Amino acid sequence: MKVNIYYGGRGLLDDPTIYVLNKMEEVLRELRVTVERINIYEHKNEIATLPQTMKDADGIILATTVEWLGIGGYMQQFLDACWLYGDKERIQKTYMQPVVMSTTYGEREGEMTLANAWEILGGLPCSGLCGYVDELVSFEMNQDYTVIIEKKAENLYRTISQKMKSLPTSNLAVKQSVLRTPQMELTPQESEQLSKYVSDDSYVKQQKEDIKELASMFKDMMGKANQDEESAYIEQFRERFTPQPDFHARYLFLLTDKKKPLFVEVNQDNLTISYGQEENIDIYAKLSPEVMESIIAGRMTFQRAFMTGEMTAKGNFKILRMLDSLFSFA
Repeated sequence: MKVNIYYGGRGLLDDPTIYVLNKMEEVLRELRVTVERINIYEHKNEIATLPQTMKDADGIILATTVEWLGIGGYMQQFLDACWLYGDKERIQKTYMQPVVMSTTYGEREGEMTLANAWEILGGLPCSGLCGYVDELVSFEMNQDYTVIIEKKAENLYRTISQKMKSLPTSNLAVKQSVLRTPQMELTPQESEQLSKYVSDDSYVKQQKEDIKELASMFKDMMGKANQDEESAYIEQFRERFTPQPDFHARYLFLLTDKKKPLFVEVNQDNLTISYGQEENIDIYAKLSPEVMESIIAGRMTFQRAFMTGEMTAKGNFKILRMLDSLFSFA
C-alpha cells in the first residue's frame, strides 16, 4: 500500500499540521505502508504537474493549515490542477483523508472544502481530522490528542485495505447536472504533457511572446487593409479626371462591403475625392466594388451600369450622365 501526503501549509516550525502529519506517518510506516510526503510550497512553480504523482498511490492525505481564512493558496492551486490536468480515472479509485488544523477560526470549513472538492473530482472520501490549536507545546503533550491522531491514521489504513464503500452524495449529482465548466477531453498522457507545459515558465513565456508577435502582425495587417480600403479607386479617379468648364457637382458612391462611402466633388478643374460622409450631395449612387472595378477597367460605363440596374442612383440625372465625361475610363 502507498499513501501520498500533500501538505499545503507554509512549512513553519510551529505549524500544528506538521506535527499531526508526523504522527500519522509514524503509524502508517508501522503498518508497512509506503508514505511519500510532498510539500506543495517546495513545488510552487510546478504545482500543475503534482497530480501526476498520484499515479501509484492507493490513498492520499490532503493537509493544510487555516491561518486566517480558507485552505490556503497552495492547496487551492493543487486542487485546481487536479481539476484541469489530473487523471480523473485514477482519482476515482483514490481515497482521500482531509487533515486541517487551525490557529484561528475555520478548521471545520476547511475540512469540508477539501472533502467536497475531492468528491466533485470523483474521488473516494475518507473520514477526516480537524482541530484548533492555540498553543503547540500543550497540544503535543496531550496524550488524548495523540491517540485521536493515531486512530485517524489507522482508519485511513483500514478504509484503503478493505476498500470501504460510502453512500452517494449530492456533490456527484451537482457535478453531473449543474457544473458546466468547459473541459478539454484529454487522455491521461495528454493531461500529463499539458501540465508539464503549463508549469514550464520558459515555455509559457515563449508562448506569450509568440501570441504577442502574432497579435502585432495581425494588427499591422488589419491596419494596412484599412489603409488600402480608404485609398481604393482614388488614384484612378485622379488620373482619369477631365475638367468640365462651369460645372460643379458632389457625388457620393455607396460601395457595398465598404464601411465608408466614396465622396467625389468636381468644381470646374478642381477634384476633391475622399472616403467619408458628406452633406449637400447632388447624386447618391449605390454599386458593388466589382461593378466599380469594371467601370475603372473600361469594361463598363457609369451610364450602362445605371441602365442595366447594376448601379442605382438618385438625384439630378443630368449630373449623373456627366460622370462618363468627367472620368474617361473607357
